[in-house]
Parts: sequence; structure tokens; C-alpha cells
Amino acid sequence: MSLREYLHEKAEESRHNETIAYLIIITGTIFLTGGTLITVTTTQNPSWLLFIPYQITSHPYSLLGLSYTLIAIVLLCLGIALATKYALERAWYMEELHKAQSQEEERIRHGRRKL
Repeated sequence: MSLREYLHEKAEESRHNETIAYLIIITGTIFLTGGTLITVTTTQNPSWLLFIPYQITSHPYSLLGLSYTLIAIVLLCLGIALATKYALERAWYMEELHKAQSQEEERIRHGRRKL
């Protein structure tokens, strides 16, 4: 396997991982929406922490809404961090692939001049 093929495969893998990170962000958004809706609809006067409603009562929906909201925050932070990591990684692989391509073109040009 040549260096170009290896870099191309790694860039594809990073693109795939970045797509999965975006899906994690979407899942976190869905959980945040669900947790917020559960909390707002089951309680009359929820307490607010920044933009996150919460109300701790003995009702099980209270715990469900809070757990959805907390899971959502973790998924959103994880997804954003992973998406950033894989985007930077893919950019690095693409830059190295471009360098390898230009070096190969340079070798081909020098080979034709010698003939």
C-alpha cells in the first residue's frame, strides 16, 4: 500500500467518524428537546438553570426529564468535541495527501525529462 492510498483511507475514516460525531450531536439535540418537553409538561412551575428546566419531585417523569436533559448535555459536548477532532484530523490527512501527490507529480516530471 502506497502512502497516497494510506492517507486516502485515513481521510475517509476521519470523514466517517466526523459523520458519526454529527449524529451524536443530533441525538443529543433530540434528547434535550425530549427532556425539556417532559419537564415543562409535567410540572407547572419548573426551576431553571440557565436554559434548562428542572423540577425534582416524587413523580417519575421528573427524574426522566432531568436524566434526558443531562444525557443530552453530555452527548452534545461529546459530539462537538469529536466532530472538531475528526475535522482537524481529516484536514491534516488531506494536506499530507496533497503533499504526497505533488511529490509524485514532481518525480514523474523529472522522469520524463531524463528520457
